[in-house]
Order: sequence, then structure tokens, then C-alpha cells
Amino acid sequence: MTHQSEAILENNLIKQLIGLGYASAKIMDGAALVSNLKRQLEVFNTASYTDKEFDGILNHLAKGNVFEKAKTLRDRFSFTQENGDIAYVQFFDSENWNNNLFQVTNQVTQEGSFKNRYDVTLLVNGLPLVQIELKRRGLEIKEAFNQINRYQKHSFWSNHGLFQYVQLFVISNGGNTKYLANNALQSVKQTFYWADANNKNVTELVDFTITFLNPDHLGKMIANYIVINQTHKILMVFRPYQYFATEALIKHVKTNTDNAYIWHTTGSGKTLTSFKTSQILMDLPEVYKVVFVLDRKDLDYQTMQEFNSFKDGSVDSTDNTNSLVNQFLGKFKDKKGVAKDSDLIITTIQKLNNAISGKYRKQLEPLKKERFVFIFDECHRSQFGETHGRITEFFAESQLFGFTGTPIFAENASKNDLGKRTTKDLFGNCLHKYVITDAIRDQNVLKFGIEYYSVFKHKNKPQFDEMVEDINKEEVFNDPQYIEGVANYIIANHKRKTFNKEYSALFAVSSIDAAIAYYELFQQKKLAGDHDLRIATIFTYGANEDGKEAQDYLPEDTLKIAAETELTYQSSHTRDKLEGFIADYNTMFGTSYTTKDSTLFEGYFKDISKRLKEREKQNFNDEKDRLDIVIVVGMMLTGFDAKKVNTLYVDKNLKQHGLIQAFSRTNRILGEQKSQGNILCFRNLKKATDDAITLFSNKDAIEVVVMPEYEDIAKKFDAAFKELKEITPTYQSVNDLESEDEEAAFVQAFRKLMRTLNVLQSYTDFDWDALPLNAQEFEDYKGKYLDIYEKVQKEAQKEKISILDAIDFELELIHRDRIDRNYILKLLKDFKEEKEPSKSEAQKKAIIDLLGGDITLRSKRELIEKFIEENLPHIHDADKIEDEFEQYWQDQKVQALHKLCEEENLDAKQFNALIESYIYNGQEPIRDDIFKCLGNRPSILQARSIGERILDKMKDFVDVFVNGMMA
Repeated sequence: MTHQSEAILENNLIKQLIGLGYASAKIMDGAALVSNLKRQLEVFNTASYTDKEFDGILNHLAKGNVFEKAKTLRDRFSFTQENGDIAYVQFFDSENWNNNLFQVTNQVTQEGSFKNRYDVTLLVNGLPLVQIELKRRGLEIKEAFNQINRYQKHSFWSNHGLFQYVQLFVISNGGNTKYLANNALQSVKQTFYWADANNKNVTELVDFTITFLNPDHLGKMIANYIVINQTHKILMVFRPYQYFATEALIKHVKTNTDNAYIWHTTGSGKTLTSFKTSQILMDLPEVYKVVFVLDRKDLDYQTMQEFNSFKDGSVDSTDNTNSLVNQFLGKFKDKKGVAKDSDLIITTIQKLNNAISGKYRKQLEPLKKERFVFIFDECHRSQFGETHGRITEFFAESQLFGFTGTPIFAENASKNDLGKRTTKDLFGNCLHKYVITDAIRDQNVLKFGIEYYSVFKHKNKPQFDEMVEDINKEEVFNDPQYIEGVANYIIANHKRKTFNKEYSALFAVSSIDAAIAYYELFQQKKLAGDHDLRIATIFTYGANEDGKEAQDYLPEDTLKIAAETELTYQSSHTRDKLEGFIADYNTMFGTSYTTKDSTLFEGYFKDISKRLKEREKQNFNDEKDRLDIVIVVGMMLTGFDAKKVNTLYVDKNLKQHGLIQAFSRTNRILGEQKSQGNILCFRNLKKATDDAITLFSNKDAIEVVVMPEYEDIAKKFDAAFKELKEITPTYQSVNDLESEDEEAAFVQAFRKLMRTLNVLQSYTDFDWDALPLNAQEFEDYKGKYLDIYEKVQKEAQKEKISILDAIDFELELIHRDRIDRNYILKLLKDFKEEKEPSKSEAQKKAIIDLLGGDITLRSKRELIEKFIEENLPHIHDADKIEDEFEQYWQDQKVQALHKLCEEENLDAKQFNALIESYIYNGQEPIRDDIFKCLGNRPSILQARSIGERILDKMKDFVDVFVNGMMA
């Protein structure tokens, strides 16, 4: 059987696009791209530009990176014409997207660090806004994704950086087609299938082209559904279910006044959906203001931050009811006293209730007939029942929309949830549905890996289910022996669950008293040297602390109480304990929070949230700012999102929407390493879990939502190992592979093995002895795998094209241990002190294997091996190893810098200062600063490639001699 070639796929696509209304353009290189841009902008703007005027436009377009260019695309540029008049040029019409001019071209060649030829380019008003990369049928679609990443690095920045205007990429092998935003930081996990309104994926390229790439839809996507994230300085794009939900809400507002709700599963991006919906609705002439309503102070802060990340300054979070009323009236002033009328307001349910039922009601009377749109975040929560009635009674012309991942049905309604009314009772019909099984199928959220552990199983009662039924009484769960058993198990398994603390965990407990007991026990064990975990807890308190199952949320009233030091509490014990725990936190992180001031107490919660959320950022200082476990009662178990949280320990009874919400704190997509959300239950929640999954999807969904048993994954590992052995019977066999095709087969087979091992190792049952290969054999194969990776990297620098270049080596699956300079020195000292020759040789091999098996150490391997062979034998006192190694490392560093400067004709002093600046602030030097270090400034044609080459060498130098080697 022959596969449809890439060329045929490309030609058929171009014909189809022309049939949909694209004009064909013949653009072979950068010069032709610029000429076409001038003509298209002139037609689009009904203007004519002189060469000098167009040079000014081109210089304006060349400024900035992808993020900044996305904003340039949506702005107008004013310039002075040669005749002295002021003129404006528009690059894209977001309001009337069908007015834009659409073209298609292919095989555009651009030369940057390397010469690249792009498959199919969609031009809008002459700018390349969509890039399509194709692979023949049968090849991994991931290869097209990797190709895009290479283009971003090698050539998109050349020729005035016009290809950095690309908003969307499309990757396809004909049968599988996905799209993604132009965001260099993302992984293949951030690529999406398009789908219809019923969540049926559109995978064939022909069908995708009809539904997604037709000019009307593509224009709308670029105009309305590309989101510019201010916090991360990246572009984001809507997924299909987000698009259809927003479109349905917009249509609903335009056509009727009924309420409605959106059911999108937890973790699927409701904040982004609700933001864009709010942004579009507030611009409609029919709508007076949009009010985004939450029921918890912590979510008020988090949602405000997220909204402002999508559009800086787009919302004002009100500090009190008075400022909320002023926002409603258009009299709001910011903290600097500047009048600010926002069409989008974020507030809590409590403040909104105060505004329309208390002393402020009369002030709001003039607004009763205005058409407000109220959007309720997580509308499954309590308190919405009564306030819902007050809103509809007071704002008679208002419209209410709810977003929820876990609606209230008759089956899970209780007297505490919406007054026993369902989500449908309060909000009407569901306009769009995207449930957890849809999200897992689309790989938009992860499955849950659920394990159960009973601390009583050693007491002659091996059956966990039977035992829990026997002892399901609160006094047993409060027993110190039980609490210690749980704590010991968490300590023993936390590193396994979190990839050696690369991720964080939440620990959900049944009451504030339990939180106190667990926190104090963990602290005692830390002082005793039983663990080095960084643990915090957060809960609130008030005048009435009777309820053991009290939900510790942060309403504004509680925060005010926190600051009133004269108040006496029914249990001042709770506050005193929390004050002490916060003092521990202050010592650990150099902060100064307290319960005695409402702002500082709220700051404590925000700091914990930020510490967990920002772990995913590239510049996060994991060693200094890492927080391992947060003990909570109810706080952070709903609405809180942090991609670097992958584990939930559970010692409380959860059910229905509360269970799904809590579990869903762990299942945000991040990368290949995070393969599932880990749930470790110390109570028997099996039936409650099955019931909850069935309620929010269907009775057949359990195997879709929950990871298989350990034994099932172990069988997959056995099969992957068998496949690897058929290709390379031993790790030495990798040396005998003769062709790149054979090497590619090995790489893909070992990658499959690593993926399965990555999942296996997160289970508490994991044991190397039960696997068909041992840890040493795995390390040997891994070394060969990394050898091939390094070879591919070197060949890429020589501009040699390789089929291996298209394969993702998924290196994140390899890095496990925190290995730094001190760890290496300890190993060297142990090796030196070992007297028994056989053990000494084994230790030496272990060190060499470690250096070869960790991607961050391979760059240092040759130098450290040289130190072991040449220097270590002459050091007789093991205590002097550190000093000798420091001197050796410094000498090697000086020699390497001298060699680099000699090769590139660089001024050593200036270049060393550039390196020091790079190490200090983490920012790459600009090319002009690099060129200042050169004896002769290169020509314009040579400058880019020379600058890139020197920058790469500088990064390599820092990687070898600085990263991981600082004292």
C-alpha cells in the first residue's frame, strides 16, 4: 500500500483553499513576500505608498517579538507621508473580518541560521498569519509540530520578522489535523483538534479546511478568539468547545432575555471562555455592564489576575461593597484616585448581595431598568439560591449565565446547595456541554490515577474495603496512631508521586482540627530529620468554630475579623495555632504575614497560591521558592488551578461535585512527564468516586476517567520492552544500528518504554525487581538514547538534514533527581573513601552512569571524568576534594572561555562581562552587545547567523560551567 505523498496533500489543499475564496499567490522568497505585502496593504487600505513610506511601515512591522507583533497586527500605525500629511495604515480588520484579503502560497523559502522552506502559508492583507505544515499520511503528526519549532528558532525571525506575525499553525498528515497558537513555549499537548458543536472531532484535512480554514471562520478566529496573555507574554487560542459556548452565549443575548448555563468540565479552561464571553458581551450595544460573580475571596483574586493576564487592566476587583456600588454607578476610582468606569466588574456573591439588599439599595435604584449580564463562575456552589432571587427581583432586565464543571442535578442537590434547586432551575437550559470524558478523549485534561491505602491493614484485617466499613467513625480518624500512619505514608511516597518534588501536592483533611494535628506532626518529623518537605496550611476561623466540617473559605467578613485583635473567639486556640504556622512559613520563605492584619492575612493566601501557580514558569526558582504540600480543609479544592500540582492526598469524605472538583486540582495538562493526576485516598472513596464520575458523564465513563490498575500498565511495559529487545537485544546493539531508520526505530521504541515507566513509577506498588529489566539496564539503554540525541543536535548545527531531527526525544521523561555540584562532590568523596576495590569500581561506574544518564550533566561528563581519572588519584585527603575540584573547574572554565574568544575573535574581557550579565539576570544579550565584543563588525548579511552562533556558544559555556555547578 502506498501512502499519499506530502506533495499531493499540499497540492490538493491549495486547490481546495482557492475554491473557498483564497487568491493564489506565487511567493518564492522573502523579497517576493515583501513586494506582495506592499501591494496587499495598498489595496486593503485603498492607498498608495512610496518606497520611503513603505520602508517606514516595514520598520514598524519589524519591531518586537511574536507577542508584541500580535498587538501591532491589531493596531493602526500612523506615519507622515512625503507630502507632509498624516496617514494611517491598518493591518487587520477585527470588526469586519470578511473585509480582509486572503491569499494562499506555498514553498516560501527563508534563510536565517539555516535555509527553511515552508509548506503552505495563508496570507491576510499580505502578512503570513497562518502556517500549515504537512507530513505524508502514516507519519507522526508530532513531526510537523517539531518542524514548526525548528522554523521558529532558525528562520521565522529573518526578513523583517514577518513570519513572526503568524497567529496560528496547522499541522496535518491528512488523516490527523490539529491547530495551535504561535507560542514557542508550548508543547505538543497544546495542539487541538477542531470539532463541531457536539464535540465530534474534525480530523481529516479536507474537512478541517472546509470548517476551519474558510475565510469567514478563520477571520473570526483571528479577530475574536486569539487571546493575548499579558502575564506570560504568549498567544492563546480557543478550543472548539470554548468557541461554540461563547458563540451560543452571544447569540442568546442578541435573540432573547432568558437565562442559561454552560457545562464545561473542571480544568477545561472556563476562565478563558468566560473572559472572552464577557469581553464580547460588554461591547454589545444591548448590554449596559457585565458583572462576573464569584462566591469566594480567593477566587475573586485569582480570577481578577487571570482576567487581567488576558487583557491588562480589563477588570477592577472591588475591595468593599461601597466601591462595588460606585462601579455600578460609573463613579469608581482606582487606588490613585483616578476615575475609572469599567464595563466589566468582578465581585463576590457576598458583596453583590449586600449591594442590593442593604443600605446601598437606594443608590442603585436608577439602574434597575438597565440590562446587566451577570456571569456566575462555578455556579454549582452554595449561596446562589437566595441572591439569585434578589438579583432577578432588583435588576428586572438582567440576564444570568452560569459556568460550571459539575452542575447540581436532583441527584446531588442538598439543602446546602442552591436551596435544593438544580442548576437548571436557576439558570434555565444548558447552551453547551463538554464533560470530563470529552476532555480526556481530547487530551485537554488528564485521567486520575487513584490509589487507596489503609493504615489499619496490618492489624489482621487485610481487606481495605471491609476494614473501612468497620471503622468509619470520626474518633478513629482522629486517633494519633491513624494520623501518624497517614503522615508516614505521605513522607514515604511523596517523592515518587511528584517526580522527586518537581510537582506540588494538596492534602485535603476533614476539619481544621485535623489540619492542625497533621501540620504539627509533619513539623515534628521534619525537626527529627524524617523528611525535608516544605509544608504549609491555610484555613480561616471566626467567632463560631463548632463545625468540624467547616468550610474554610475567605469571605471578606472573615478577613475583617482577622484584623480585630480585641475579639475573643470561642476557640482562640485555632487562631493562635494558625499564627504559629504562618510564622513557620515566614521563616521558610522570608515573608512577614500574620492573622492580625486582614491585608497581610489575605496576602498569606495569595502567596501560597502564587507559589504553587508559578512553578510552571521558566524563571521560577524551584530551590528557593518551592512549596511541596499545602494542607487544606476546603480552600483550594475548587476553582484553584496550578499545572504543577499533580497530587492530592485525601483524608476526608468527598462525594459528587465536591469529589470531582477536588480531584480535578491535579489533572491540568502540562507535558509528557505529567501523565495523570495522582489521587491517594486514606478513606474508602471507591463507590463515591464511581458514583460521581457516572453522575457527571455516564455509567461507562469510569475506565475513561480513571487510570488502569498497576498490573495493566505493567503488561504494557512488558510489551514495550519486548518491542525494544526485538530492535536492540542489548544496549550494546545500539552501536550496530547501520541506518537512521534503524536508529529512529530504536528511539521510538525506547521512548514508548519511557512513557510507560513514567506512569508506573508514580504508583506506590512500583518495584524494579518486578520488571523484566533492572534499573542498571534501563540506564544503559538511556545512555545510548541520549548519545543519539546529542548526535542529532550536532548534525543540526552543521545544517545536515536528518529524519531523526523530526522525532521528539521527550527529554523531560528522563530528568529525575536533583543533581547539583554538592551532590557530585559527595559522590566523589564517597568514592575516594571507599577502601574495598570491587565497591570502589562499582561506585565509579555509578558516577559515570549518572553523568551520562542525566541530560543536564552530559555536557559536564567529559570534564568530570577527566577530574576522576587525572586529579582524584593524587588527592590523598578526601576533605580536600572540594577545594581541588573548585580549582580544577575554574581552570577549565578559563581555558574554555579563552578558546571560545579565540575561535570567534572576541574581546575576552567584554565577552566575560556579557556572560556575567546573562548569568545574573537570565536575559539573552541583544546582538549589538555581542557585536561590540568582535574585533570587526560583520556585514548585514552575516550578522544574524554570526550573532546566533556566538549566542549558542555562550549558552553552551554557561550550561557546562555554571548551571548546576554554583556553590
